[in-house]
Amino acid sequence: MKRAVVLLSGGLDSTTTLAIAQQNGFEACALSFSYGQRHEAELTAAQRVVAKFNVRNHVIATIDLRVFGGSALTSDIDVPKGRSPERMSADIPVTYVPARNTIFLSFALAWAEVLGAADIFIGVNALDYSGYPDCRPEYISAFERMARLATKAAVEGRHTVSIHTPLITLTKAQIIKRGADLGVDYSLTCTCYDPSTNGEACGECDACLLRLKGFAENNIHDPAPYRRSGATV
Repeated sequence: MKRAVVLLSGGLDSTTTLAIAQQNGFEACALSFSYGQRHEAELTAAQRVVAKFNVRNHVIATIDLRVFGGSALTSDIDVPKGRSPERMSADIPVTYVPARNTIFLSFALAWAEVLGAADIFIGVNALDYSGYPDCRPEYISAFERMARLATKAAVEGRHTVSIHTPLITLTKAQIIKRGADLGVDYSLTCTCYDPSTNGEACGECDACLLRLKGFAENNIHDPAPYRRSGATV
């Protein structure tokens, strides 16, 4: 069984990506980050997910992006709430963490080389997302080209790195349908940008609204806990 590094935040997209990696026959080595985010609920969710999926190798890397700030997730900036899909896609919101996927993929690349793995999975999405520049196909392609120049394994001709983005062209509804077909238990996941201290989702941030919309379009109840009973779109 080939190994693959799977970036796992504990959210809906990364958990679905983990399920897809395993379905494709990879031994998934999960990589999560404690990067100074405003809450630890997603890391708790990631630990629930790896236990459910029987992932034997899970690393939580600690870095501190609060030293730079610049995002509602790493500094004292209010998380936007109640925005329409049109407004979400109009500009890059303050929940964007500068260069986060570049940093995360660089760590994944380093660990993959140590593991002897040629595959990295990341749950980026270019449709139902909030305009993040590091979720676009052209960005992933550029990073993959760089990765093939940057590692000892590639220079020595042992293998080249492939970045897998199985969700990149799917809507949130399609992602949820794919995960449901794979038996993903979405009650384990945490997608919210501003959850309560006990992990309840706010139901109003961009991430919650996109998630709720995706479940509604599938006529499936979102099993995640919300602060507001019966949160809906």
